[in-house]
Amino acid sequence: MSFPESVTSGARTVVGIAEHFEQLKQVARPLFEADAASERGYFTPTEDERVRQLLISYWQSRNALIETVVTLHQASSRGGKPSEGTLSDDDRAAAFLVAWSGALVLVDAARFLRRNCEGRPIILNKLNEPEPHFGIPAGTYDRIQSSLTRPFHAWHLYHARDYWDKRQSFLSELVAGTEAEPLIEIAQRLYSNNNVDLQQYAVSRMRTRTKQARTKGRDLVGRAMYGLQKTVSRLISGKFTHIGHKPQLPSEIADRVRSLIRPGDIFVNRKEHAITNYFLPGFWPHAAFYIGQTEQLEQMGIAEHPHGQPRWRRLLDCDSNCNGRVVEALKDGVRIRSLASPFAADAITVIRPRLPDDVLKEAITRALFHDGKPYDFDFDLTRSDRLVCTEVVYRSFEGLAGVNFSLTDRAGRKTLAAEDLLQMALAEQHFEVVAAYAPGFSSGVATEAAAANVLRATLTD
Repeated sequence: MSFPESVTSGARTVVGIAEHFEQLKQVARPLFEADAASERGYFTPTEDERVRQLLISYWQSRNALIETVVTLHQASSRGGKPSEGTLSDDDRAAAFLVAWSGALVLVDAARFLRRNCEGRPIILNKLNEPEPHFGIPAGTYDRIQSSLTRPFHAWHLYHARDYWDKRQSFLSELVAGTEAEPLIEIAQRLYSNNNVDLQQYAVSRMRTRTKQARTKGRDLVGRAMYGLQKTVSRLISGKFTHIGHKPQLPSEIADRVRSLIRPGDIFVNRKEHAITNYFLPGFWPHAAFYIGQTEQLEQMGIAEHPHGQPRWRRLLDCDSNCNGRVVEALKDGVRIRSLASPFAADAITVIRPRLPDDVLKEAITRALFHDGKPYDFDFDLTRSDRLVCTEVVYRSFEGLAGVNFSLTDRAGRKTLAAEDLLQMALAEQHFEVVAAYAPGFSSGVATEAAAANVLRATLTD
């Protein structure tokens, strides 16, 4: 059975984050259960750093799950919009399983925090502290946790639970042997922790009666997905996102960028209103490594290289409509993707390594080596088994022909932000600015010196 990439990618995301949350729990338990901080009335610097690292990892993972659930609801709905209704019935059922298991992981993680922090003001105060390096405002923990106590959620989760109860066997057979199969175990394991009892359901139904009409006319999976989307979207602050916004470069902008790029270039982009922008520093939060068109890669000998050969078929097949390829770390992990991925943005910059072709080839093969690794929600550049987006660039180029990166301490981690790459290009340190497009700062694609001026404006605005 083969599902659309949106479903498969969502499954990878949920499976990876479910595993990651279990690891976070193991780290958090001794930190939360220790009485030393409560007895002394404060956290030591070492304890403080560990709590901040844990929270940043949790918030980013949580945002990735929320974005997954919301995106799948949009893709699987039958609301009559041109962009919707594109999935088959089986695909929509698989999309529900991804969203359902993702929602259960979200609720389970939040309840873990609540169980372990209630009645511990020292810990609660620490969880509510701001983290300016990652744009986390004060009181974030309280605002997020309060959403779990709203009866409104019980009514909407009821629809999802009802679909799960009726179709669990069907779903198990549907995803057997696919990347979505582990979701069955995740949902079964967390299901008992998230039941909606009849009394709570009755109260919730009375309080949401006026909203009930919105779900009428939907099929069973439609009501289930609608309920999950409504539940999860309530966890998002409207200040940071607008559900339904679909970032995409205008066709003339995309064509112009295509005419300028070469293998080895780095894209740095921005999606307006993206949930996963939240808690990332700067105007430009994301980077991707452009490795070239399939024909160019073949001419370089990548198909025969030890890092390219086992990935060559996947590299060719990842998008039949576009032969430009990037290696990019997103919430579903490090993957070979087409240009459609970085071009699904509202603003984009291209920077170029100042390196000869033979060195660029080595950088590209290095990048391919990391294909398939999970995303690192801990933002820990000292480990190589999980990567963030900028770490693909870092591990591809560091040490080649004298290239080096200065890592910056942020919230107790050695980090490399996307804007750090842009600052390097502006200083002509191993990279140079090729092009920039940023609505509000440029009317079209600016190049060379004009592009550098656009970047300076976005970085200082």
